[in-house]
Amino acid sequence: MDHTMIVLGIVIFLALAFDFINGFHDTANAIATSVSTRALKPRHAILLAATMNFIGALSFTGVAKTIGGSVADPSKLDNGVEIVIATLIAAIIWNLVTWWFGIPSSSSHALIGALAGAVFIGAGSDSLNYAGFTKIVEGLIFSPLIAFVVGYIMMTILKVIFGRMSPHTVNKGFRTGQIMTAALQSFTHGTNDAQKAMGIITFALVAGGVQETLDVPLWVKISAATAMALGTSVGGWKIIKTMGTKIFKIEPINGFAADLSAASVIMTATLTHLPVSTTHAITSAILGVGSAKRFSAVKWGLAGRIVISWIVTIPIAFVLAMAVFKVIDLLFYR
Repeated sequence: MDHTMIVLGIVIFLALAFDFINGFHDTANAIATSVSTRALKPRHAILLAATMNFIGALSFTGVAKTIGGSVADPSKLDNGVEIVIATLIAAIIWNLVTWWFGIPSSSSHALIGALAGAVFIGAGSDSLNYAGFTKIVEGLIFSPLIAFVVGYIMMTILKVIFGRMSPHTVNKGFRTGQIMTAALQSFTHGTNDAQKAMGIITFALVAGGVQETLDVPLWVKISAATAMALGTSVGGWKIIKTMGTKIFKIEPINGFAADLSAASVIMTATLTHLPVSTTHAITSAILGVGSAKRFSAVKWGLAGRIVISWIVTIPIAFVLAMAVFKVIDLLFYR
């Protein structure tokens, strides 16, 4: 029991570290457009994002249960806690690498890919729930495509409505509107992303025999919400620069459309208990909005490199988690 509690303590620490890193890694997704258009000062934007992330994280648990039970059944894993440790270490490594290079990669892809890889190597291929894993991956794949279409449609509608008005008047009005959409985007980020750490902690608690169900304890909710809010308060300026300035020149009306589009996709996913990538949603929404504004205005070369990082994240995290699990197994269990 003492050994189990120590290992669970390591899991909780790593999960909250992942959530903290997720906070500063993905903060840029929620506030990049509002900062780049000067709708919000950076410090105010980060405080707003941290607060709304915290509130959002406490509001739902459906995604946490999906993470906790869809990839594998933790109650049937003899070494489930060790599997979670390998998962979190691999996901944290990939998040830090992509953050360092300013790549808006997906924390969700990293976590799901790493969990699948750790289960595969640690418990065998038969322990992996391929149907549940496939369902999650499909959500991660289709959500950015939907966000692109929604962003394109949203911007097209706004162009029709406000196209004849003075650009100065339009930008002034939408700069105010961006404050609301940044808050909404941060809230939805908390409703989906913070639950992933909750789900992985609950997975470990069930695997360790501490509890029998995938219901998320209150202390787990508060801990994950706090870790993400603290991480958010640190910010992620490299990714803000990529998201807010390098894809295309964003004006307030564009930022408003992108944030509202992404938030609607993320919230829909949360209500249907599907984990999605907030990074993918907002980046795709920006691309959709930019395409509606002027197709040639989008820097498609950079967009292509971002898409490549999305594609490779799951397999890289899968293999990385396998390697980490092997190292842990050799060092502590052989």
